[in-house]
Amino acid sequence: MRDVMNLWSKKALGVQVFLGRVVHFQKRLCRISGSISFEGGPRRVHSGFQGEIRGFRFYHINPPVGELIEDLHWSSGLKMRAVARSVHQFRSALRQQTCSYSTGVVRRRKLLTNSYFALAHELPNNAKVDRFMHPAVFGSRALSFNAAPVTNGDTHKGGPLVEYERRIAAGELVDGDACQVGTLRELQRLYDQLVESADVCQLDRYATSRKSARSRWLWSRFIPQSSNASPVKGLYLYGGVGTGKTMLMDLFFEQLQCSWRKKRIHFHDFMLNVHSCLRKHQGVEDPLEVVAGEISDEAILLCLDEFMVNDVADALILNRLFRHLFNNGVILVTTSNRAPDNLYERGLQRDLFLPFIAALKERCVVHEIGSAVDYRKLTSAEQGFYFVGKDLSSFLQGKFQELIGDHEAHPEEAEVVMGRTLKVPLGANGCAYFPFEELCDRPMGAADYFGLCKKYHTLALDGVPIFGPHNRTAAYRFVTLVDVMYENKGRLMCTAEGTPFELFERIVTIQQVAPRTSSRSRKNDDLELCVDNELGFAKDRTISRLTEMNSKEYLEHHAAALEENNSHEDLNLDKTVHA
Repeated sequence: MRDVMNLWSKKALGVQVFLGRVVHFQKRLCRISGSISFEGGPRRVHSGFQGEIRGFRFYHINPPVGELIEDLHWSSGLKMRAVARSVHQFRSALRQQTCSYSTGVVRRRKLLTNSYFALAHELPNNAKVDRFMHPAVFGSRALSFNAAPVTNGDTHKGGPLVEYERRIAAGELVDGDACQVGTLRELQRLYDQLVESADVCQLDRYATSRKSARSRWLWSRFIPQSSNASPVKGLYLYGGVGTGKTMLMDLFFEQLQCSWRKKRIHFHDFMLNVHSCLRKHQGVEDPLEVVAGEISDEAILLCLDEFMVNDVADALILNRLFRHLFNNGVILVTTSNRAPDNLYERGLQRDLFLPFIAALKERCVVHEIGSAVDYRKLTSAEQGFYFVGKDLSSFLQGKFQELIGDHEAHPEEAEVVMGRTLKVPLGANGCAYFPFEELCDRPMGAADYFGLCKKYHTLALDGVPIFGPHNRTAAYRFVTLVDVMYENKGRLMCTAEGTPFELFERIVTIQQVAPRTSSRSRKNDDLELCVDNELGFAKDRTISRLTEMNSKEYLEHHAAALEENNSHEDLNLDKTVHA
């Protein structure tokens, strides 16, 4: 009898040890998954399995792991064989899970989508959710919810085309032409692909575990890195000036989910950031790879406005930079006035730029907006702040004084990139005054103009000349200045020797040069025409933007934005004083 009792004691001790290990395992799961509580009773979620270990109930909702297995209830009468079999099934199922883990609180109604069976279930409001990604396991002590399956087709369909139709119906936009509608269909197609492939493309910034750019670069020195190119192709939109390229891309960008890794930036600003980061990473074996890693960490979907290349330094780095970006899964959406094959045409060392054009056409769908309508010129054009004539300096200074009011204008300094400063001849109340020669006849670039726009909302420019061969460089700088001010919604007040069209009348492309005849002398050709393909394409955009920037709608919008900004500053000042 004593031997029998000893045998049963050993078995009981073994059971106790086994149960202790299970309890310890259960506590570790509880620490990982937390608790989820919903209204209603327990229900089956998907084909998968459901189990409970000493009050801890779990649901596995991603098939195929098996059918719903029996609940595991620990009690004194449970047989050891059934226990071992059930725990073995539980451990085997958990081994199939990926350990990408994230935690959050569902503040609005979420959809848990089963990617295998295209099913979705709604979660109630304010449900605390802990989730494992790819596939997902939801854990709780008492899990129950009211799940109503819906199909993906029943979910609310959004996107740029839907928003475009809504704005037209509301009278916020003028009904566009067929070319704009065709472009919107391309943007809608891309939007739908991004929504369907958001997980694969790792768009969600909160659900993606990423290494830092320097860490990725360090590991790539030891372990060969395979390409992680996105399965979704980007979009390259090009066409004439004023056809709505920027408006359509902004419309597309505004419809993207807030949690996505996305960025919309002007190409000038983008390249300034790239050069600044390259200086920061001097000494690294391949700084472009590190910079590309930093860009892709911040944004997988990159929207660049006004893609143009007229600088040899930009042309030489774009190929390697975007090769790294595309390998990191970046999706490019960009607008341009020129087709990909015409980028950096006749530029220095263009043969080194050609591989980038090939990669651009491979990773982006190229779409032309064939509209001939310049919608900027359809605005209520008026003289605005653009004054034509010579010797109008005193007149412009009087207008400048009206803008600054009771403030006293005096020389100031504006901080630009990398700690440099730019001297401003006269500045006050957010307005700056420059003679044309000091702003466009000196070695300045987009970085200087961006610095000005950050400090001043209005720029007075005195004496814009007619452009030709003798001041081609100044024309390039003026084009860049207008681009930067337009992108930053700035206000330009200027005096010029002619209308916007007359300023660039002598700038032509090589295709626009008429054959020389006996009635056209070589002397007239040399004195009057400036043959420059890049400037010839850019002038149409500048003329169009100058026209819009002096329209009633643009100036009213600027005044409203300025008034709103001033009211916010006054409110913040009052709060500071009271504090």
